[in-house]
Amino acid sequence: MRKKLFLTSTVCAAALILMSAMPGDKGVISKVGASTVVNTTTLAKDVEGYVGTTPLKIYIKKGKVEKIEALPNQETPKYFAKVKKALLTKWNGMTVKAARSAKVDAVTGATYSSKAVIENVHRGLDYYQKHK
Repeated sequence: MRKKLFLTSTVCAAALILMSAMPGDKGVISKVGASTVVNTTTLAKDVEGYVGTTPLKIYIKKGKVEKIEALPNQETPKYFAKVKKALLTKWNGMTVKAARSAKVDAVTGATYSSKAVIENVHRGLDYYQKHK
């Protein structure tokens, strides 16, 4: 009986932790030091790459894109690595307005993932401009 109660308690606690960690609209923008971070998990939940969604964290400092990080996703690691290497730094140092209007090409061989990342960036920057 004790083991069953312990197991049930552990499962319930894990479920609560996971639910509290799931981003909602209030968790879209956060602060990390002097940077504002936009999490596109909920903003672009309908945007899919080759296998699934490609959420990002966009770090903005003093009106400029500081860096973009990929969050966990289901894309093929080999191809998504190409996307991360070729795309995620394209917007670094640009103002939010310039980054939003920048024409960025997809990575050959990872077109779906690239387009999903680009759309995530657009939605994240649009959200930032409306809610900063």
